[in-house]
Amino acid sequence: MPEITLIEGLRQAMDEEMARDDRVFITGEDVGPRGGVFRATVGLFDKYGADRVIDSPLAELSIVAIGIGAAMAGMHPICEIQFADYIFPAFNQIVNEAALIHYRTGGDWHCPMVIRAPYGGGIGGGLYHSQSVEAFFAHAPGLKVVIPSTAYDAKGLLKAAIRDPNPVMFFEPKKGYRLIRGEVPDGEDVLVPIGPANVTRQGTDVTVYAYGMMHHYALQAAQTVAAQDGIECEVVDIRTLVPLDKETVIASFKKTGKALIVYEDNRFLGYGAEIAAILSDEAFEYMDGPIRRLAGLDVPGVPFAHTMQDLFMPSPEKIASAIRDLAAY
Repeated sequence: MPEITLIEGLRQAMDEEMARDDRVFITGEDVGPRGGVFRATVGLFDKYGADRVIDSPLAELSIVAIGIGAAMAGMHPICEIQFADYIFPAFNQIVNEAALIHYRTGGDWHCPMVIRAPYGGGIGGGLYHSQSVEAFFAHAPGLKVVIPSTAYDAKGLLKAAIRDPNPVMFFEPKKGYRLIRGEVPDGEDVLVPIGPANVTRQGTDVTVYAYGMMHHYALQAAQTVAAQDGIECEVVDIRTLVPLDKETVIASFKKTGKALIVYEDNRFLGYGAEIAAILSDEAFEYMDGPIRRLAGLDVPGVPFAHTMQDLFMPSPEKIASAIRDLAAY
C-alpha cells in the first residue's frame, strides 16, 4: 500500500467525496486557487471549479452560516476554518443552530455539514494559531467531534463525516499534517466509522488514552518505557470524542487498572476530565492507582517562543515520565 501523510489523506477524502457526490462542496478562506494555508485543498479548485471550491471572505460566522443554509437545502458543505482559534465568531451558529436543527425539528430536518479546522500547538504559532478547542464543542449535544491521528483515519473518518446526515466538527492536528505518515489503500473506498475508539497498542500495565498528535506521542512514549523499563502500556486512540466509545475506554481500564489521559488543551476542564470521570464512576473497582491527566498548562495560550511552547505542551518524554510514575503504584 502507498504511504501518505495525514494531510494527503484529508485531501484524498475530499477529492473522492466530491467526485462521488456533486452535492459536496468546500468553502473557506483561501481554499481555492491557493489550496488553503496548509495546502489541504490544493488541486481541488482546478479539478472542480469555483462553484464547488469557494473562497470565502475573512468571516467565520458567514462561512458556517452559509454552510448551514446550504446543508438544509440539500447540499453537503465542507466548511474550513483556517485555524481552530478563529472558530469563535461562528460559535453561536455552530452550537445554537447547526447542533440543534435535527432535535428542534423532531427529526424532520438534517444539517449534513463538516466543519474542518487545524488545531493545537507545536508549530511556533503563538496566540491565535495554537489553541485546542475540542472541549467547547464536545459539550454541545447535537455535534459529533472527530480528531484523527493517522493518515488512514484522516481519510476514512473524513469520508464518513462528509456522508453523515448531521454536523461533524473535524479537528486536525496540524503539527502532524506532514509528520504523521501511514499506509492507505490506493483506489479503495476507505471508510472509518464515527464512534469506535482504536486500541493501537496492547499492554497490561497502564492504559494511555489520547487523540490527535498526543496519540502519536503516546505510542512513542509506550515504546520507550517498554524498552527501558519493561512497562507494557496499552494505548487507546479515542479519535471520536463525541460519541465516545465508552465500552472500549472502560474495557482497557479493566485490563490494566491504571489510566493516563493525555491531551494538549489546558488541563482544567479539558476533554480528558470526562474520561477520568467515566472511569471513576463506572470502573472504580478496577482502579489500581490514581487516574492521571497530562495536559497543557492552565495559561491563556500556547507561547510563541519554542522554549516556552515546549514547557506548555506534553511531549513523548513527559508522557514516558508520567507512565513510569503511575506504573510505580
